[in-house]
Amino acid sequence: MSDEFSRSSRSVLLYELGRVPYQQAWAWQRRLVAQRKQNSTQPDALMLLEHPSVYTLGQGASEAYLKFDPDVSDFELHRIERGGQVTYHCPGQLVGYPILNLRYYRQDLHWYLRGLESVLIDALGEYDLPAQRLDGLTGVWIEGYKVAAIGIKVSRWITMHGFALNICPDLSGFQKIVPCGIEDRPVGSLVQFMPQLKFTDISFAVQRSFEKVFGVRLQAAEWPSN
Repeated sequence: MSDEFSRSSRSVLLYELGRVPYQQAWAWQRRLVAQRKQNSTQPDALMLLEHPSVYTLGQGASEAYLKFDPDVSDFELHRIERGGQVTYHCPGQLVGYPILNLRYYRQDLHWYLRGLESVLIDALGEYDLPAQRLDGLTGVWIEGYKVAAIGIKVSRWITMHGFALNICPDLSGFQKIVPCGIEDRPVGSLVQFMPQLKFTDISFAVQRSFEKVFGVRLQAAEWPSN
């Protein structure tokens, strides 16, 4: 990393967006990335939101992991530019899309993926939830249940896509896919282990952890109307 870059006092715009249709949030991500490619001095951003029910396939994902025919299905399905296989988003799941210029951090995708995992593991640790990594796999698990999926895209060292943390979703949608192409690991949610958890509390914990792991300050921002 060049000496001219420092993350010790870097601010990151925080957009808490509520429930957003997938295609709209996807377009917003591309907009933020394009702006930062044009002007690398623009501040980084973190989008936190929920999606209505939707399936997404990574750019190289196999449709063999779908348990429905995408050509005749009523399920919303998008092939997107992130890595990884198929996943499912729905209400009750905290989705985070960091738009970070890794030139200000570390130009290392392995480091970035492990950083996203650390954000979630440390946040859940505030509630004594024993979240952990599994060797050779990307994501976060509790007692063998996958509670968070991670998939990213990085272009010119600017990130997009990110993580999805299952707080209190209806997990039935996962039955229609092989999540992340992993057949022998069940998907779970945080309320399985701590039923009294509140969505907003976990969101705030994730924000605190994001600041700590990446050494930044989150700055609440309003999404521009134009």
